Amino acid sequence: MSIYLKQKGHGRPVTFHRAAERSCGYVIDVAGDKDLRGYTKKDANAFRDALIKRGLSGSSITRIFGTVRSVTNFAASEAGVSFNNPFSGVYFDRQAGVQEREPLAGEVIDTVQAECVSLDDDLRWLVALVSDTGMRLAEATGLALTDLVVEGDCKKVIIREHPWRRLKTAGSSREIPLVGKALWAAQRIYFHAAGQVHAFPRYNRGQLTNANSASAALNKWLKPMVPTACTIVDMYGLSGHFHMRWIAATISSVVYPIRKSMG
Repeated sequence: MSIYLKQKGHGRPVTFHRAAERSCGYVIDVAGDKDLRGYTKKDANAFRDALIKRGLSGSSITRIFGTVRSVTNFAASEAGVSFNNPFSGVYFDRQAGVQEREPLAGEVIDTVQAECVSLDDDLRWLVALVSDTGMRLAEATGLALTDLVVEGDCKKVIIREHPWRRLKTAGSSREIPLVGKALWAAQRIYFHAAGQVHAFPRYNRGQLTNANSASAALNKWLKPMVPTACTIVDMYGLSGHFHMRWIAATISSVVYPIRKSMG
């Protein structure tokens, strides 16, 4: 685990380190701290059974096993060890305890957006920005002010990697048209944060974006307005009216420059 975090943990959020430490800690609790080649399929099966006994959902167990496999495979590769990973191919029900997330109804998002306009502060700008762009919360929380293009013919938000916030995948870089309440939020952010580096300074005071803190604050605020068990995650482009507005804005952002160039 130390090798893994030393080589792959540089610049990663604290949650990345905690996930590796927690997952490997579970293995040690069940099977002990052994030489890498000392772990067996029996240990892996006992590890699985212990996670199930904890009441974890299939998706959580999948995530933990994925972390353990990554750590053990990477450490074996770094050490030049021939290693048949016993934590691969372990069977468990990946759907156990997993709840289907239903799209938020349009009227629910309208209610939330109306409250955002009424309260008109940086937390509500963050919700409004996510609700009409489909951005991940961490992507929005880690935006630089220069990522918001709120003037001119093509208003958009640019999703790109920053030293303080990595993107989930290399393909996550993209540009999203600003429409609806996302455009309203972007304009409010842009003019209130003038001269600052970050769009949301509150969550970028250290070296890394603290999206978890934003999530906790927003979930608490959203709870009375959304169905049971819904969180800020469910605001990411799950409503039909988001998709239609985004598609319309995307078409406009392509068609308008073409028309303009043709006179």
